[in-house]
Amino acid sequence: MPIEILMPALSPTMEEGTLATWLVKEGDTVASGDVLAEIETDKATMEVEAVDEGTVAKLLVPGGTEGVKVNAPIALLLEEGEDASALDGYSAGGSAAPKTEDAATPKPAPETKAATADEPAAAAAPSMSTSSGDRVFASPLAKRLAEQAGLDLASISGSGPKGRIVKADVEAAQSAPRTDTKTAPRPDTAAQPVAATTTEVGLPRATEGAEALSKMGIAPESYRLEPLDGVQKVIARRLTSSNINVPDFPLTIDCEIDALLAMRKELNGQAPEGVKISVNDMLIRACALSLKAVPESNASYTADGIAYHHKADVAVAVASDRGLITPIVREAENKGLSTISSEMKDLATRARDGKLKPQEYQGGSFSISNLGMFGIREFGSIINEPHGMILSVGAGEPRAVVKDGALAIATVMTVTLTCDHRVVDGAAGARWLQHFKGLIQNPLTMML
Repeated sequence: MPIEILMPALSPTMEEGTLATWLVKEGDTVASGDVLAEIETDKATMEVEAVDEGTVAKLLVPGGTEGVKVNAPIALLLEEGEDASALDGYSAGGSAAPKTEDAATPKPAPETKAATADEPAAAAAPSMSTSSGDRVFASPLAKRLAEQAGLDLASISGSGPKGRIVKADVEAAQSAPRTDTKTAPRPDTAAQPVAATTTEVGLPRATEGAEALSKMGIAPESYRLEPLDGVQKVIARRLTSSNINVPDFPLTIDCEIDALLAMRKELNGQAPEGVKISVNDMLIRACALSLKAVPESNASYTADGIAYHHKADVAVAVASDRGLITPIVREAENKGLSTISSEMKDLATRARDGKLKPQEYQGGSFSISNLGMFGIREFGSIINEPHGMILSVGAGEPRAVVKDGALAIATVMTVTLTCDHRVVDGAAGARWLQHFKGLIQNPLTMML
């Protein structure tokens, strides 16, 4: 019997991914360990290796297909001694095509046949009819979520195969600004963001795309439309969800960093060849030590309660061609500056190349976003859930300060701590910033 090659789960939380490219073709012979395909998750591209040996009989899901569900069959492998006739029985069994919704291109259900209680709802793409009589094809889950959220499927653009509306499209429609003031009911699941509302009139919804711009008088030839890839869609969905669902507030403080810059210069002068400590490395350690000193701030909000983390896993925002990604320095409170520096250089390089493993950017308890190198003096960031706080770091620059009642010049860096008020209140956030500022202005204490 043919061996099913299934869509792998590349992380514990992965539900679906994009089958980016097949590296084999039908008829190829493969051995255990051979690379079969490249799978794109929300942040990285991973290679899928063969577990068994045999001949590639059929590629069930074409390259470039998005929304392939975990554990859905994506290819069939014939064992030694089997030929193409083995596929006949397999097809007759009805298990060749992926049965999980959105795993591959579905066939629309015949118009004259309605689903019965004995037929799985995911076996074919359900459809709805608009008032004009046009049919709208959507997955069962997308249809149910749209009904729960009070959304009209006819107004949603599908990103699935052949324009099919899938779960991600409904979530994007929920997160998009609405032209009315009615709040859509929230589905009974923690994974769904609350639908956004607005009192503004004529604000285009994200799913309308070029059509919305055209309605606003913007000619197609006046701009270049770059379609969103899978990573951009995930980033947009998560940040929109965070911005809507998280009741955050900012706390801003100025830190004098002359002593920190002097210590950095001295350390780099004595460091072994190949080690160069950056200001960001010192900030990572200061953040980690502050999280341990103020443990009530090292927390995440969950539906079951507040999770207080035992370790200070600090995520650092890195810009890449694939979008923003936050590799994590694990247990940063237990690592010296040279270790943090080496680890961060490696993580940042692989983040930009899309080579991070899921466990290297998923999780964590805190984030840092530094735009000081661009001359940005002060800014606030959107919290990267499930983190309870994120620190926005501005540029260090000479400023006039008052010392002992007289004007003086000092290098000052403004930082803004954005806190999830469900987890960290103002007092806890202020205590964290006080401890952080103490470490920055007296950096020798980081060595203790």
